[in-house]
Amino acid sequence: MTTTFTELRGAEISVKKSCALTGTSRATHYRHVNPKGPMHGPWLPRTPPSQALDATERALVLELLTSPAYRDFAIGQVWARELDEGRYWCSVSTMYRIARAAGQVRERRRLATHPARVRPELVAHGPSEVWSWDITALKGPTKGTWYKCYVILDIFSRYVTGWLVAAAEDANVAKDFLDDAINRNNITPHTIHADRGGAMISKPVSELLVDLGVLRSHSRPRTSNDNPYSDYPESAVIPSGAVLTAVGLGRTTVGT
Repeated sequence: MTTTFTELRGAEISVKKSCALTGTSRATHYRHVNPKGPMHGPWLPRTPPSQALDATERALVLELLTSPAYRDFAIGQVWARELDEGRYWCSVSTMYRIARAAGQVRERRRLATHPARVRPELVAHGPSEVWSWDITALKGPTKGTWYKCYVILDIFSRYVTGWLVAAAEDANVAKDFLDDAINRNNITPHTIHADRGGAMISKPVSELLVDLGVLRSHSRPRTSNDNPYSDYPESAVIPSGAVLTAVGLGRTTVGT
């Protein structure tokens, strides 16, 4: 077959027809004509096609995309508007490649930036400087019965400065709970930390702390580990084996 192919080529038959007549792949023929050994190392740089834009033309396209008339438009809109004006610069994909190389394929409009929230870090050098409080669910005496346990701790001494068991989580109950804890201990803390629960950021609680001159500290949004001192306050209040007995809808007692 090799001899037949050689004779066809000697008769000035084209490579395409010679390969078709002998049943040989043109790729196989060209590999034998220009043999190359195995390639090692990185690939050679790709030769740009003849119709590719040069550096000057790419700079003009980028200047067009960043011009005051088009800086707030999508690249597809820029391409369509220029085409309506009778100007064809390049394809839409080429515009995107040029913008991507310049780092401008994201939102092109000027938008407000929101920096990441800083993790709250509070340091207490003595008792009653920083308090931390939380509300957790407390299992009742019967199945399906749950109460809300309000607990506030001093993060320096780990002393429970106040606790309350109520039928539900309520902003007014939380306000009275904090006011009672401050009055009963006869001291106003410098800072009170809590998570972002509804009662913690409610208007009654905020107004109380502002009137008392207490700094408010809250956990970051959707972050569950910024309030570690009082995430599980029932373990600090209720002894092991304690039984919660409901006396009324809003009254509870703790017994051992």
